[in-house]
Parts: sequence; structure tokens; C-alpha cells
Amino acid sequence: MIRLMVTTRRIHGKGIYDAIRERTYPLKGKKMARHNLKNLKKIRFGLCCLFRAEPIAFRQITAKTLQPLPRAEQLARVSEICLHNTRGVLAALCYVAGNGIGAFRIMTPLFPRYTHPEVGYQLAELPDAEAIHRLGAEIRALGKKHDIRLSFHPDQFNVLSSPRPEVVAKTIRELEYQEMLAELVGAEVINIHAGGIYGNKGEALARLQETIQALAPAIRNRLTLENDDVSYSPADLLPVCENLAIPMVYDVHHHRCLTDNLSEPEVTERVVALWQRRGQEPYFHLSSPKNGWQSGSPRPHADYVDPADFPTCWQDLSATVDIEAKAKELAIFQLQRDLGLRKK
Repeated sequence: MIRLMVTTRRIHGKGIYDAIRERTYPLKGKKMARHNLKNLKKIRFGLCCLFRAEPIAFRQITAKTLQPLPRAEQLARVSEICLHNTRGVLAALCYVAGNGIGAFRIMTPLFPRYTHPEVGYQLAELPDAEAIHRLGAEIRALGKKHDIRLSFHPDQFNVLSSPRPEVVAKTIRELEYQEMLAELVGAEVINIHAGGIYGNKGEALARLQETIQALAPAIRNRLTLENDDVSYSPADLLPVCENLAIPMVYDVHHHRCLTDNLSEPEVTERVVALWQRRGQEPYFHLSSPKNGWQSGSPRPHADYVDPADFPTCWQDLSATVDIEAKAKELAIFQLQRDLGLRKK
């Protein structure tokens, strides 16, 4: 096993965070009492896509660059990048396995421009397809050996609730691509947002349910829905997920920005039940607001996570918590230290 080292630094923040009530509403003008968190050893923390300090990087190429090239050269260019990026996933897994990180979210454009209408391609067309498949087998074996959970999170432009058929069709093509990648590397989750409201939330949710029901089983078996911080709270999505038997990824930061009538413990209990129906460990997302809960919009993410933002109702669970912080692996290490899970 490759074991890589990483440098870390301490948080340089104000150390003062506003209170969050039992029902997660931000309370302005007050401070949050530090949690006395225990029983956190069953929590696995997840790294999202990229690294801050570790020299593991992924490459991209634009359609504009590819379009003037002959088809054979297009395929050669993207093949080399896809091979490089797949090697990067293997290096990332080696790193997280050796550094106390239990999950890794793989970047969506791992195979760049795969679904593009003009320069798109299939894996079988690439000159390096055989080598990529061998790397995929290594990634699956390494993930299984070290119990590393893998996931994908297509961007917000993938919308199954859109009233425009062409947008839904494009999203389905993207999900087919993501499912292919998930099968290649052994990822169990493809997590998406519900999309926009389009003037009528009820109708949008009905379209969402109808479209999900029509998806291929291979996609549905990995699909999850996540609450967002603008349109759909847990109270909106939980009935959809429960009706379709699809897990919800609970983003507690989003819930604190877009509140509803459900408390964090209530949402957590229902989310855990959904994941149990699939026989899997629940997925949560955690981050802290860049400017605190008082100053301006609380939506932008901070470099690090304040331990006071870790929900107490998660502490006894076996769960995966993706850390959505700008400092990436450094933020995970700092939070682990703050929670007493990593030596100083």
C-alpha cells in the first residue's frame, strides 16, 4: 500500500460561532456552546474530489480544443487524460486509505467531454481503454480492501425535475455516464439535487418522481437526492425519497440555510431509515459558513469546519460525513483533531 504524507496547519479563524437551535434555525447575536461529542469513532469522514496540499491532480480539456482535431486525434487526447485521471483516483484512494479518511467523492468530469454532442465518445473507443479497465479493477479492489466508500455528485445543471424534455434527456445521458464510471470504480452513490421549482414546487416534485421511476435500474440503484439551500428542504424531499425508496443525502449546512419544520434529529432518523432500506450506511454532508451565521449569506463554505457545527445527533451513528470545506484534506485532519479523533 502506498502511504503518502501531508502537511497540516491549524485553523486561523475567529473561534466564535452563532447558535443553532434544536430546529436548526440560526440565532443571530448569540454564541454556540461547544459540544461535548462522544462516540464518534464510527463516523467516517469523506474527502471531496480535490486536494489542497497533496500533489494529486486531475486534468481537463475543452470541447473547443477538441473540435478542430481529426477524430483519431480527439480520441488520443481524451484517452491520455482519462488514463491520467483514473490513475489519479487510484492515487487518491491510496492516500485516503493511509491517512484515516474513509470516503472519497470522485470528480464528475473524470472522463472530460464524455457526453458532449460533438466530441463525446465511449470508453471502448479510447486507445487506453484496456489500461483504464485494469486501473478500475485495482480501484475496486483497493476500495474493498480498505472499506473506502466512493461516490459521485453531478453538478447542479443536471435536473430531472425540469419542465423542458431536452434538459431531462441531457441529464439522463449524464447519469448514464456517471453510472458507467461508478461501475468501473465500484462507487455506490450518485447524488443529485432536485433542481428548480419552476413556479410550482408540487408540479416539479411530481415530474421528479415520474422521471426517477422511469430511470434504468442500474441508475436508480445508486441514485440519491440531496436537500439544497435554495429550493428544496428535507421536508420537501423526504416524502419523495420515502415514496421511491431512494436514500437522501442530508446536508445539514443546507438545512440550516433553508429551514423547515423538521429538527436535525428528526431528519437524521428518517434519513438513516431510508439508507437502512438499501442496506447501506447513511451519507451526510457537513460544512461551516465562510462568514459565520451572522455576517451576510451563510451559504458560502469556509476553509475549515467548526466542531460546534457537527450535529450531536450524529455522534452515535455509523455514517459517512463528506466534509465540504475549501481546505479539503487539511480540513478533515483539523476537524478530526478538534473532535479528539486524531493526535495533535
